[in-house]
Amino acid sequence: MKDKSYSNLMKSGAMNRMNEKEAFVQNLYIEMILGEIQLRAEKEKLQKRIDTAIDQRNKESFMQLSKQLNELNKRFGS
Repeated sequence: MKDKSYSNLMKSGAMNRMNEKEAFVQNLYIEMILGEIQLRAEKEKLQKRIDTAIDQRNKESFMQLSKQLNELNKRFGS
């Protein structure tokens, strides 16, 4: 079995830590993108339901769905 020098072991450890950090950042970025996709899909769904309520002149449904959309916008700052 080949023995590694101290400097090779230190370099290997540093590379492993760097790879772990890069993987963490990539996973965080992926989670952010997926969250944004989910938020946009939810907003689009609510907006379509609001449009339907308007078309049907359903004030109660319109008010409820508008409130949900406003709360969603407040929670996510959009």
